[in-house]
Amino acid sequence: MARPDRFRLIPVRGVIASPNIWNWPDLYEAENRAQDVTGEIARVLRSVAPFTDRDVVDVGCGAGFHLPMFAADARSVVGVEPHPPLQARAAALASGLARTRVTGGTAESIPLDAASVDVVHARTAYFFGPGCGPGITEAMRVLRPGGVLVVVDIDATVAPYGEWMRRDLPRYDPAAVERFFDAQGFDTTRVVTRWAFHDRRTLDAVLGIEFSPRVAAAAVRAVTGLSFDVGYRVHTRRRPTGVELGSGIEKRPDRSSRYGDR
Repeated sequence: MARPDRFRLIPVRGVIASPNIWNWPDLYEAENRAQDVTGEIARVLRSVAPFTDRDVVDVGCGAGFHLPMFAADARSVVGVEPHPPLQARAAALASGLARTRVTGGTAESIPLDAASVDVVHARTAYFFGPGCGPGITEAMRVLRPGGVLVVVDIDATVAPYGEWMRRDLPRYDPAAVERFFDAQGFDTTRVVTRWAFHDRRTLDAVLGIEFSPRVAAAAVRAVTGLSFDVGYRVHTRRRPTGVELGSGIEKRPDRSSRYGDR
């Protein structure tokens, strides 16, 4: 499969590029379908951030893959996406869902009123550790008292996916990321689930967009079947129901993502 130039991206002012989904939205959709085939993330999500009959925001919703899951039970769903082509895809999907809409926006600027939603969900988007304080502050703003911000991200300590990720990102420090979320008042639930593909061609192509050519080639050789384990961290922080004297949130802006220029 041809690999587009990672630097040929449609720029979005104030937004860090997400090359995988921006460049390969169809392949990324196949990747999403392959994830969490055991349903562990979905189970944990309903436990730590129940969304039945509640108002939900999916920040960095991409092409809208997770919107139907929320729309099935939530009172309302808003997908927030900064990249116009993905926003258009998500809006087309949302048009067929009840009580669901999509809007432009970012994690640091969610176009909703204060105290207007119950759940803010972000999956492998923006909230990668130190530097995401402004987004945490913004999530707390739009949440009602007692509402929850839930961040789902890769656990780089779990093999094999985590090992491949650390080879590509030698400066990425999983322990520092976990210390950051702990210091910001998040609870953490660890999940190990499985990615499973229908065919080897798609599996190999997904590894090809997730990692550098060298690491992707090693990963392709290491996987003998059509599936492999992937670990996740599910971080949750609730907006207090009482008076807040201070946010306690690290607010240093970060202009670099976990994935750098991938």
